[in-house]
Amino acid sequence: MKFAHLIEINDPLNPLIDPLTREQLWRGLVLRAEIPKAFVPWLDQCHITDRSEDSISRELHYGDVVVHDRVTFLPQHQVRYQVPQQKDIPASSLTMTIEEPNPDVFFVRFEYDDGHEEADTMAAFYSEFRRSAYQEADIDTIRTIRQMAEDGRLAKPMA
Repeated sequence: MKFAHLIEINDPLNPLIDPLTREQLWRGLVLRAEIPKAFVPWLDQCHITDRSEDSISRELHYGDVVVHDRVTFLPQHQVRYQVPQQKDIPASSLTMTIEEPNPDVFFVRFEYDDGHEEADTMAAFYSEFRRSAYQEADIDTIRTIRQMAEDGRLAKPMA
């Protein structure tokens, strides 16, 4: 299943929404990778097992299920999660890209790929549930980033 959607970050026509800077948005997306428990409350633990200048490898614990993934960063632009095939978990990816069609008007494009095509109507039926869940999780991600910005947690530049 391949699925993509956009979430508008700054709406210049809505004075009720505090605009985020690209730096704040970027810091929030990076924190989602580095401190995922702040974004995924049902995650039990996350261990960063390797770190380089532009990526991290993680071990995520959901009860008895352990997922290994790699997150790569294209600074100020894109975060890509890659889950390799492991036990009962198929390979998949999530890419979050900051788009700026006009100055200071930001969107985040979320792109999912689980490497499978919808072979029948039952698969399509379940994929629709997953799309809905992914979209809600992404809306929650942006809500959490906004709350972090409001609390001043995104004010300091990242090293």
